[in-house]
Amino acid sequence: MQTVPETGYLPGDAGYRRLSVALFAAGLATFAMLYSTQPLLPELAAQFRVSPGESAFTVSLATLGLGVALLIAGPASEVFGRTKLMRWSVAIAAGIAVLCALAPNWPALLALRGVQGVALAGLPAVAMAYLREEVDESSHARASGLYVAGTAVGGMTGRLVAGGLAELGGWRTALGGIALLGVTCAVLVAFLLPASRNFVATPPSPRRLLEQTARVLKDPALLALYGIAATAMGAFVAVYNATGFRLAAAPYGLGPGLAGLVFAVYLVGSAASAVAGRLADRYGRRAVVPIGCLITMAGVATTSAAPLPLIVLGLAVMTAGFFAVHGVASGWVAVRAHAGGGGTGQAASLYLFAYYLGSSVFGGLAGTAWSRGAWPGVVAEASALLLLTLALALLIRRIPSRMRN
Repeated sequence: MQTVPETGYLPGDAGYRRLSVALFAAGLATFAMLYSTQPLLPELAAQFRVSPGESAFTVSLATLGLGVALLIAGPASEVFGRTKLMRWSVAIAAGIAVLCALAPNWPALLALRGVQGVALAGLPAVAMAYLREEVDESSHARASGLYVAGTAVGGMTGRLVAGGLAELGGWRTALGGIALLGVTCAVLVAFLLPASRNFVATPPSPRRLLEQTARVLKDPALLALYGIAATAMGAFVAVYNATGFRLAAAPYGLGPGLAGLVFAVYLVGSAASAVAGRLADRYGRRAVVPIGCLITMAGVATTSAAPLPLIVLGLAVMTAGFFAVHGVASGWVAVRAHAGGGGTGQAASLYLFAYYLGSSVFGGLAGTAWSRGAWPGVVAEASALLLLTLALALLIRRIPSRMRN
């Protein structure tokens, strides 16, 4: 007898609260670990005697490993389920975080960061698909916004904690603190994340999975959303990768602890993601994403100013705009794919593959842009990418809708 799908969780339900806390903790741990080395780049460059561009490999290899693994994790979740993959992803990545703090040399650290990126793929590969299945449709954008808010807080926490601990005890102490945070969050996820109630497994047929993947690669709106992921994330990471070097140089001369405080602006991104989700429910995703692009561009332009308060303001505005774009676009992918006949896991994986490919490629190029053109070179790279983001967001407005999206 066919199982009747259960009603999705609504705000106020006990299950919704457990789900929200668990995914917030998972997002916090995942992105704290993923970007834990970003505020440490100047110290790593000096400690291991590598260039700014080479130091950025500790970020780029992790995001590249994550992006490649997403192509496997998403389809695998369609067969084996969502919750086990998310729980194991956070737990294994936390264990590797401990090993990163103990890495004996530069090659070992790079190798561990690449493997850690692969382990981290389980959460972002399926979180949006899990939310679409388990949360009532009327609250989907809101729940997605809360999850992305957790990733924003995670990105901020990882950078702040790592920067502060590096000031006290060096990069090993910094990565050890992030590992402890990861282990704590992994325990919360293991005990709080509700099991899937509405997941329907896809038979383990390569042909079926290939058909679903082909479907989500033929939709022009989804292709544009993948492009938005790559260009917006590339610009965002490029700016933050270079920020540490800018603030460590004259006339600022800030250490990793003080420089890391600029990542407190991630709180703005967390709030912006949640607000953008509510606005998308009210006014539509097609209206919110282009506005988020314009806000991001304005923030990047503001960082060109020399006074430190204006740099921080520019980063805050850029962060708010970026998380508005990403928070809405990432949830849009799952909704659009479902409306087109399925393959939400594959669609979410492809979106995030593009997202982290953009982070790896364009974020890695930020070191070269900084070395050759200082901050104007970084701003030029980010602005060009964001112009492409805006063009893609406007293109989607001309593509027929499959539902209210």
